[in-house]
Amino acid sequence: MSVDLYVIGNALVDLEYSVDDQFLQQHQLLKGTMQLAEQTAQQQLLAHLNQNHHAQEQASGGSAANSTVAFTAMGGSAFYACRVGNDDFGRFYLNGLRQANVQTSSSSMSEGETGTCVVLVTPDSERTMQTYLGITAELSAAQIDFEPLKTAKYLYIEGYLATSPTARLAVKHAREIAKDSNIATAITLSDPAMVQYAREGLDDLIADGVDILFCNEHEARMYTGTEQLDDTVAALLNLGNIVIITRSEQGAIIATRSGKRLTIEAVPCNAIDTLGAGDAFAGAFLYGMNKGYTLENCGKLAAATASKVVSQYGPRLSIEQYQAILQAGSLTGDVAAI
Repeated sequence: MSVDLYVIGNALVDLEYSVDDQFLQQHQLLKGTMQLAEQTAQQQLLAHLNQNHHAQEQASGGSAANSTVAFTAMGGSAFYACRVGNDDFGRFYLNGLRQANVQTSSSSMSEGETGTCVVLVTPDSERTMQTYLGITAELSAAQIDFEPLKTAKYLYIEGYLATSPTARLAVKHAREIAKDSNIATAITLSDPAMVQYAREGLDDLIADGVDILFCNEHEARMYTGTEQLDDTVAALLNLGNIVIITRSEQGAIIATRSGKRLTIEAVPCNAIDTLGAGDAFAGAFLYGMNKGYTLENCGKLAAATASKVVSQYGPRLSIEQYQAILQAGSLTGDVAAI
């Protein structure tokens, strides 16, 4: 089993609803962030939602999984290391990965309950999440098949794993394999809440640095403690050889330790739901890297993909939509050395 991309991340089924800002305030949910919750608290939230709100979407989610699906739908090969429960949500989740041609291990499913993420989308298209991790909180090296990693080109790590001590140990083992096999390592900071409440865990995941670092501008400023964008970029380049900072409608910045700095324009769209936009950006960017695109063209492909995701409900596109984005332009060239 040879793959281009090996990914470690949470496995969550997304339950998406449209709400207003008042609903978030009533339930003490900080807009634009992810908040962990016990199962009872999430059940109470769902009970309130189901009284007056119609679910917009049920989808296989998880930040890194969304990135992985974008990568494979465009034509890359990938393995996703995760953990789901032996329940309806777990079967739904793994079936979604299989339909997207993402490889997984039979050990991904075990006794327990699959994690769920309640996604609340406000009229300004911002997403706020309440997550019950379920069995994915117990993801550890014991359930992970590391063999496909040994011949992969890239290792991609989800920042949300920062909250799990066992997952962090699994990532440490994966990074050792990647280092020994000269595999490029990429990571995403994932969410401002991870920076604020799981900083020590994020530091563990990043360790002595990575090849590629993804984050949005809010996460970047919080993590570095900087205000000026130039200072933010400089600080992050101490952690990653290539740094990609997404900036919503302002596009993205790509910077490298070798001194290159690019500004990627956002692709205009009618924003409906920002869920999965950053995930799609990372997955498409990594696909471009894997295909040998220039950094600029990696960014353009990523921006186009994120824009399409934002223009509809749910964190993923159809395979046909991903393919259409690829066919819309000719993006080729050599990637700068990392």
